[in-house]
Amino acid sequence: MYFGIFDPTIIILIPAMIFALFAQSKVKSAYSRYSRVRNRRGITGRQAARIILDANGLRHVPIEMTRGTLTDHYDPKKDVMRLSSDVYNGVSIAAVSIAAHESGHAIQDGTSYGFLKFRNAIAPAVSLVSTASWPLLIIGLIIIWQGNAATGNLIFNIGVIFFAAVVVFHTVTLPVEFNASKRAIRQLEELNIIDYNESKGAKKVLSAAAMTYVAALATAVANLVRILLIRGRD
Repeated sequence: MYFGIFDPTIIILIPAMIFALFAQSKVKSAYSRYSRVRNRRGITGRQAARIILDANGLRHVPIEMTRGTLTDHYDPKKDVMRLSSDVYNGVSIAAVSIAAHESGHAIQDGTSYGFLKFRNAIAPAVSLVSTASWPLLIIGLIIIWQGNAATGNLIFNIGVIFFAAVVVFHTVTLPVEFNASKRAIRQLEELNIIDYNESKGAKKVLSAAAMTYVAALATAVANLVRILLIRGRD
């Protein structure tokens, strides 16, 4: 029996890993390109977000600056949007696109978008089981190898269930992110923040970002398949 780096089932992960690297490169490329293209109105990411939020009855949602690059997010627990400094102060196509995307999440929250509510509901539990899944899987295998198949299989199966929950989370994340991007483009155009030509760049930035979520799901599914193959051999 082989495990870890010597386990032949690791081959299953290679396509997903390559796709993940490709997705990351696309994000960096699109962000780098369009962070250098100024939007015609010279609107900052913060201003774009404020315009969108106010137009959708979300004047109460504050916009804060946070550290890091591409650390932008909407916090549904505290009902606050946090934008990285480059997006907060930036006047590029990339800046207003990312700000609009996070505004899309705020709008989802304000309208009780179903997929977002479900993702937020399961997020705390998934965070816990995600951390516990691999230790349970490894402990289960060790116990099986030591000759106690019944106990080992029970622990391993719990690990499988926990990891399956992670796959569910990534699956639910896709419609949430795609919908937020769709809302972002519509808001940017309808509120005259960008024009038609600029929307092409905005779509490229948001499409590249969406690929990272697809890659995360692909990696999770590949890992689950690998886990089930390992389980089937023992």
